[in-house]
Amino acid sequence: MKQPFFPFPFEIFSNPRIRRGEPYGEARRKILNLDAGREAVTAISSWPGYGPSPLVELRGLAAELGVRTVLYKDESQRFGLKSFKALGGAYAVARLLRKIVSERLGREVTAVDIATCRFRDITAGVTVTCATDGNHGRSVAWGARTFGCGCVIFVHSLVSPARADAIAALGARVVRTAGNYDDAVRVSSEEASRRGWHLVSDTSFPGYTDVPKDVMQGYSMMLEEEAARWDEGTPTHVFVQAGVGGLAAAVCAYFWERFGDARPRIVTVEPEKAACLLESAKAGGRRTVGGDLGTMMAGLACGEVSLLAWDILETGVDFFTAIPDAAALETMRRLARRCGG
Repeated sequence: MKQPFFPFPFEIFSNPRIRRGEPYGEARRKILNLDAGREAVTAISSWPGYGPSPLVELRGLAAELGVRTVLYKDESQRFGLKSFKALGGAYAVARLLRKIVSERLGREVTAVDIATCRFRDITAGVTVTCATDGNHGRSVAWGARTFGCGCVIFVHSLVSPARADAIAALGARVVRTAGNYDDAVRVSSEEASRRGWHLVSDTSFPGYTDVPKDVMQGYSMMLEEEAARWDEGTPTHVFVQAGVGGLAAAVCAYFWERFGDARPRIVTVEPEKAACLLESAKAGGRRTVGGDLGTMMAGLACGEVSLLAWDILETGVDFFTAIPDAAALETMRRLARRCGG
């Protein structure tokens, strides 16, 4: 491969616990699986404004790097949210409301019933909440507005006013907390318990796993949209951004279950100041990254790995990487200038 187009140092760790020859297995299927992913696809396809996001071929960048093809899944316009996490939070809100309405009526309602707000008289009395760096909260707020329930989003001290305002514009009440993202997660959980709200977090922890599964499963839509392409041949490598690890776990799980040992090499990418997956991989178990998590990759400024995500990533990821902000900035500039081709 040719010299990378930006001369920035980055850390890469080859995972000694990778299990490429091991089947995906029933234990992991209880967390994420292709059947549940297809159920998510059916539900999301019924949402107002749904359309597949593009998979862009960056021919110029591929030529510069000396590789055959570079494909970029562009989530920037999904539901108008300008967020790479537009799917997961909203899907979890829809699943939660479907469960609540079904229990209230004593019969099963459908995903379409929720998408069309057929039972708004019930959902209007529900409030969902979460903590966010900006992306997950935007999806939860959009889901709450779209499916007809209340929403309170907690943002920490490092979240920019613009990100907080974007969430508020979706109808959510935004509450700013002290500390970092992980502090906001704890506050949101405590407030949900105290006020009878429903926590829709993208990070799982002991005693809280069902909703994060739905968040992760919602990301299956991105992969199923490209399913026909993978029939023609899988990518050799998949690079996926990682905060608490939910999106990365969804991507890893999809390729592992579908393609087994023939799956692509999975590479997670984190900010160097908030590389909780990388540090966990090096330590051989989940670790928390503390201190200053500030990064311009704000949606990834997370110091604690999601419990369920780690159950998949620990042995499913081939390489864990961390990059400096300067590398992300230069990449953004090049994409904005259409230098990728």
